[in-house]
Amino acid sequence: MTATTDTSATGGPVDKPVETVTLTIDELEVTVPKGTLIIRAAEQVGIEIPRFCDHPLLEPAGACRQCLVEVAMPDREGNVRAMPKPQASCTMTVTPGMVVKTQRTSPVADKAQHGVMELLLMNHPLDCPVCDKGGECPLQNQAMSNGRPDTRFEDVKRTFPKPIAVSTQILLDRERCVLCQRCTRFSEEIAGDAFIALQERGSHQQIGRFDESVLDFAPPTSQGAAAEATVGGALPDTSGQPFASYYSGNTVQICPVGALTGAAYRFRSRPFDLVSTPAVSEHDSCGSAIRVDHRRGVVLRRLSGDDPVVNEEWITDKDRFAFTWQSAPDRLTTPLVRDRTLDEEGQVVHRGELRPASWAEALELAAEGLAEARAAGGVGVLPGGRLTVEDAFAWSRFARTVLHTHDVDQRARVHSGEEAAFLAHAVAGTGMGVTFTDLEQAPAVLLAGLEAEEEAGVTYLRLRKAVRAHGLRVFSVAPFASRGLARLDGTLLPAAPGTEAEWLGTLATQAGGGLVPAAADAEMLGTVAGALAEPGAVVLVGERLASSPGAYSAAVRLAAATGARLAWIPRRAGERGGVEAGLLPGLLPGGRPVTDAAARREVAAAWGMDAEALGAEAGRDAGEILDALSVGQLAGALVGGLELADLPDPVHARRALGAARFVVSLEVRRTAATELADVVLPVAPPVERAGSYWNWEGRVRAFGQALESAALPDHRVLDALAAQAGVDLGAATPLAAHQAIGALPAFRGPRAAEPDGDRHEPPSVPVGSAVLASWHLQLDDGALQDGEQFLAGTAKRPVARMSAATAASVDVYDGDHVAVSTERGTITVPVAITEMVDHVVWLPLASRGCRVHEELGAVPGDLVRISPPSPVGAAGPLGTTARDDDGGVA
Repeated sequence: MTATTDTSATGGPVDKPVETVTLTIDELEVTVPKGTLIIRAAEQVGIEIPRFCDHPLLEPAGACRQCLVEVAMPDREGNVRAMPKPQASCTMTVTPGMVVKTQRTSPVADKAQHGVMELLLMNHPLDCPVCDKGGECPLQNQAMSNGRPDTRFEDVKRTFPKPIAVSTQILLDRERCVLCQRCTRFSEEIAGDAFIALQERGSHQQIGRFDESVLDFAPPTSQGAAAEATVGGALPDTSGQPFASYYSGNTVQICPVGALTGAAYRFRSRPFDLVSTPAVSEHDSCGSAIRVDHRRGVVLRRLSGDDPVVNEEWITDKDRFAFTWQSAPDRLTTPLVRDRTLDEEGQVVHRGELRPASWAEALELAAEGLAEARAAGGVGVLPGGRLTVEDAFAWSRFARTVLHTHDVDQRARVHSGEEAAFLAHAVAGTGMGVTFTDLEQAPAVLLAGLEAEEEAGVTYLRLRKAVRAHGLRVFSVAPFASRGLARLDGTLLPAAPGTEAEWLGTLATQAGGGLVPAAADAEMLGTVAGALAEPGAVVLVGERLASSPGAYSAAVRLAAATGARLAWIPRRAGERGGVEAGLLPGLLPGGRPVTDAAARREVAAAWGMDAEALGAEAGRDAGEILDALSVGQLAGALVGGLELADLPDPVHARRALGAARFVVSLEVRRTAATELADVVLPVAPPVERAGSYWNWEGRVRAFGQALESAALPDHRVLDALAAQAGVDLGAATPLAAHQAIGALPAFRGPRAAEPDGDRHEPPSVPVGSAVLASWHLQLDDGALQDGEQFLAGTAKRPVARMSAATAASVDVYDGDHVAVSTERGTITVPVAITEMVDHVVWLPLASRGCRVHEELGAVPGDLVRISPPSPVGAAGPLGTTARDDDGGVA
């Protein structure tokens, strides 16, 4: 018995006794923890046992039998006796005194492995020259190391029509399958998506799609030649639903024989022709490790990296397949400028078309235009949420030292002043906070304003792992229990949009021993508050709470009352780094409040400027910047990575940028913002530059440059632009950018005050109306998924979710279409009757055919009309007021 030091969920060291077992493997004495599998014990002493079904992150199956070894164990008298047959080392745990002989020292084990390999190859097509797995295939390798040099099989091999399109992006070659069940075990154990399973029995047993009806996914329509190839086959794929999982690509990577392949990569390259570069995904704030494989300057595929502390060996399909946006046809490769005509007062009277220009001309015009705009009223800075850490600090420094403004906000989404106060108080400058390991060890996790599977895919996987491993209890404040929450065995705390603060505040009161409203569910409140009071409990809040007044403030009070740790999980990869860099109107780098004189002096000293040049008042947020631009209070704008469709009111945003005197845009591709800009400066996508992301944990995730390119990252473009204005930004190279960040010491002064927002009373809901609920789906119509048609095929179809009572009130039913409308426009989608809060309608925020901000001009919590579709699209009056039993929204 020995003791090891572990880290508890609360961060303190804990001595945990570990019972060990000593055994012999190939005449080597080995001591390992009790419960270790033989195959793992052998790995610890450098002995590799061949295997196909075994995977360290999946439960043992013993399906392929390739890992057979000879085992002897002591009997009751202590005599070591060999077991009568070889045993599967991937399912058998070690015992004291056990003697194991692998293929290295045992002819019995060696013969058994040769025999299994012969059986596996009996019907295998041996199509290695055309198989995508060829060159990195365990079956190839082990056929050479643990197989016979020739075959004794003289019959006709079994064949199947190929390939089966189990989804638009995953293809199945059934004759290659060795029934290792890695794919089915991953889907069941890790993702919880039972869309792929074993079919039939005996010689016809193969992997296929599981027949399960899931409302979220449209049934397969036409899958082209792949579908036609199944007709008349020995085992046609007749099951119902496609392999529609957000994590299906992981099965391709862990398949040991090339039975599952990706449609986009199929027949594109050989593995040994690819150059691989470690990288970090740019699609969410988890910071998942990936591997970029490219050939001749073209990225052909992305795989999951092996990073046990973050994403282990799993990534989402969005991380894996959505990379074509970086080389889309509308990619900007040269600066663009717009010729302008000014009147005697310096006002723009005519704007020409964008035309290509040299970098020297573009930088000169951009610097002159920004200087004029600054003198004429000021410049607003909207950098977006895509930035690396190096870029974010460069944007922050450029705004303060060149433009002399705090009118800077990275939040290209719904936002609020309360959220900015929360980020300054609870997030910025806090360093490493809650980690993925903490989530796995937590007894309870509360989600508020966060749909983990849709908005932070790898976070969902780690939560599900904890649920299965030790019964983590998950609670979610949301209008309905999503499919992701159901697969977490989670408990719904039903709340209409805008009323999240009521749940959080009441829980804080309950935990603090105060009196709660008589109408509250006392039993539920006691259960949740008690769970969050356990050591190691976590409260996870998402960016969507910005649309719920008082919610962030209530979350801070809840964490303080229960002792739970609090973490913020935004959607975009660059948002946490932007907070640390001070890309908020009231915040300087490192969590320094703009209003703190000592904080301003520290920043000014590091940046080599006069502290008086840093204003003492907070600037405008993104919404206020656009308002100021639209009425001429601000004359110019510097924008980057800004998707206008993501803003709460895209029409107003276009109007505001169109009214600005001068606009400079830093962007990878042409967008609605670049079409309104006077100077467009192209910047490098992640694959063509090195950098780092600051993930939601507070962990800095560095990545290297995969492709050689002349494209410049944001920090180099801003450095050159600052040089035109006579300012040294200190960001001319990645190293210089890092050194500039390191020049700022950790802030030791007082933190920003705790947010103090008040919740609003829920609105009364007239008949024919509902409160809008909405969030982004993981696969939607976002710009970073452009060009990936195979991935788009597994996106959930847009539906309007509402309760049966809400639907019946406007005479629509499950499967009917419903029109959701405002004064701005109408969205018409099918109805999905869902057990959820009454008087609420949920729509996907930005799916194809359902762009809520763009088409409705609405945000979650707003009232919208619901009605059967009108032939002319007319919307009726709001009607009379209907309330629930409590007199408001449930």
